[in-house]
Amino acid sequence: MTLRVATGSARFGLATLALSGLLLTGCAGMGDTEQRVLTGAAIGAGAGAGLGAVTGGLSIPAGAIIGAGAGAVTGLAVDALKKQP
Repeated sequence: MTLRVATGSARFGLATLALSGLLLTGCAGMGDTEQRVLTGAAIGAGAGAGLGAVTGGLSIPAGAIIGAGAGAVTGLAVDALKKQP
């Protein structure tokens, strides 16, 4: 039996999975507003980075920063709408 060590993209995938699990456990004690703002920011950052990569008009980090800001504001607006009677 041969033991294979993960290399390259396999290591990156394992590191990403471990980091995601660690970050998600940190969200357990958050309130509804905090969760919605963080979720909006994360989705916005991913979408902004994707658009920055595809369009070429913005760099990927700039797209992620702009998307995170827009997503956080959207998450806050959704929270305000959910709290209305």
